[in-house]
Amino acid sequence: MRCQDPRQCGQKLIRRQPLKPRKEPVIFLSRHLNIFHLVVLGVGSTLEVGVYIVVGEVALFVAGPAIIVSFLVAALCSVLSGLCYAEFGTRIKWTSSAYRYSYISLGELWAFIAGWNLILSYVFATASVSKAWSYTFDGLIGNHISQALQRAFSQYMPDYLARYPDFIALAVVLLLTGALVLGARESLLITRVFTGINVLVLIFIILSGFFKGDLHNWKLTEQDYTSITPGSGGISSLGPLGFGGFVPFGLDGILHGAATCFYALVGFDAIVTKGEEALNPRRSIPWSILITIFICFLAHFGVSAALTLMVPYYLIHPESPLPQAFLYIGWDVARYVVAVTTLCALTFRLQDIFFPIPEVIKDMAHDGLLFQGLASPWKVFARTRTPIMAIMSSGSLAGLLALLFKFSDLLNLMSIGNLLVYSLVAFSVLVLRYQPEQNLSRKEEIDISECEASPLETIPEAGTSNILKTVWYPINTFPTQESGRIIYGCTLLLVLLLTILGLILAQWPSQVFSGDPGLTTVAVLLLLLITGVTVIIWRQPQDPTALYFKVPALPVLPLVSIFVNIYLMMLITHRTWTQFGVWNAVGFVIYFGYGIRHSLAGNNHQQPPASTSQTLDKNIPDAEPS
Repeated sequence: MRCQDPRQCGQKLIRRQPLKPRKEPVIFLSRHLNIFHLVVLGVGSTLEVGVYIVVGEVALFVAGPAIIVSFLVAALCSVLSGLCYAEFGTRIKWTSSAYRYSYISLGELWAFIAGWNLILSYVFATASVSKAWSYTFDGLIGNHISQALQRAFSQYMPDYLARYPDFIALAVVLLLTGALVLGARESLLITRVFTGINVLVLIFIILSGFFKGDLHNWKLTEQDYTSITPGSGGISSLGPLGFGGFVPFGLDGILHGAATCFYALVGFDAIVTKGEEALNPRRSIPWSILITIFICFLAHFGVSAALTLMVPYYLIHPESPLPQAFLYIGWDVARYVVAVTTLCALTFRLQDIFFPIPEVIKDMAHDGLLFQGLASPWKVFARTRTPIMAIMSSGSLAGLLALLFKFSDLLNLMSIGNLLVYSLVAFSVLVLRYQPEQNLSRKEEIDISECEASPLETIPEAGTSNILKTVWYPINTFPTQESGRIIYGCTLLLVLLLTILGLILAQWPSQVFSGDPGLTTVAVLLLLLITGVTVIIWRQPQDPTALYFKVPALPVLPLVSIFVNIYLMMLITHRTWTQFGVWNAVGFVIYFGYGIRHSLAGNNHQQPPASTSQTLDKNIPDAEPS
């Protein structure tokens, strides 16, 4: 199925999938989950490697004690994304995947980008957690394994890879892969138990830090640095020191830290997956997302504060920060307790992260966007109904990354993948709220098409002035095909403008705010254009149909979410962007070489417009208990 002309190619890129599931039966579940149940689920899915390992990595190399501010910025960004995800997830009840929803609402190319980067986020998350497990285990036995491997392999490892191949992390991933092949499943009871243990240990760490901490560690000076000469390397062996004080790396360090910490506060999608089982989802889903983010922020804030109070930030152990911190203050028993608990928490979190990867791969392979063999289970494992090839391919990739990649690179790639996916979610929410077909019955669609006929037919005769007048003063009070196209085009333009503005502010902030004539003028013009296009979007009619939850302050809130996500992406290192570009280049080669020709959506060019009305209860008030 080759493209005959650019128009045909463009149509293939935006073709959408029918809303109705093709094979899976719709199962109506009882509503029994209240806000507390959803918060427990969300906290269990969010507190992971970030609170045990990332705090040390970011505090040591990026932000210093100001890591607590980095987590505050990341939490605010996460709230914006969480509100968008709440509306996104309550529109379609039989799926919670950003990939599937993008396919139904925006089109095939957007769906592939979302799915491919979901795979990136999950695979790199699996690799990073297994590497964190390896670091914690090695620290528990005295770092003998890492020292031996470093002596044997460090001279053969290039600079862009880890100092030594991490065989423990590889073994952990392979064991997990084997467990999933044999049909391992998630357990809500185990989730609750481990979440409880997790929270108790974190409370102990926070209280210990405030009890044994020293406020002087937040006010370090150059004299403090020069008075400490660990080993024979002197002060040079301490790594980057910054300028001292609470913010040793300045505002740039805080913002760069927020970009890395963002992924540590992302896990609220687990709440949206249970939307059909939630009591009063219009209230419980957004509130449980907000409470989850707040609790997880407090946990990361408290652990970061405790860690940087107990240990001067430049002496934090990057690979095992919390156990080594207790060793530093002389609490050896607490060190072992924290290390063992960390291992248990990471073990549970590892399986929790790995479960979604085969499902995303299987869905994309079923749709023809990835190789269809990835969706087929081997006959010998038919009883487990698991996509064996998807599990083995994703497990092999995660194991290879854990074996060779640096931990910091894995963290940054996770963050950039999550930021991109949640930007697409905000984009989807903004576009779909203004589309005519999203919540209309067939009769209403016919009526609207009849109502649209006369004004649309007169547009070619009206001239440019009337077209601009229609954009500013819409004729209809309800969305039309024409207004939907206006919104789509304006939103794409806004994303481009916000990307340029984010790049300028991230790369040349001092020149912009100091009044550099060129950059300041460009930034002001971009702000004026963004404001004008936003007003045009605001003037267009929205779809009035009731949903379980709607993002407030449309179109401003989704646009702010997109801009903040883009800005944080621009702060991530050039090295990470290169790796991210290679990943997506491989994805585009697969899509344009295979997926665009084998897509099942291409077998039905005359698809009805995607309509989310079929996914909602016929009477929303009846679906929610009063």
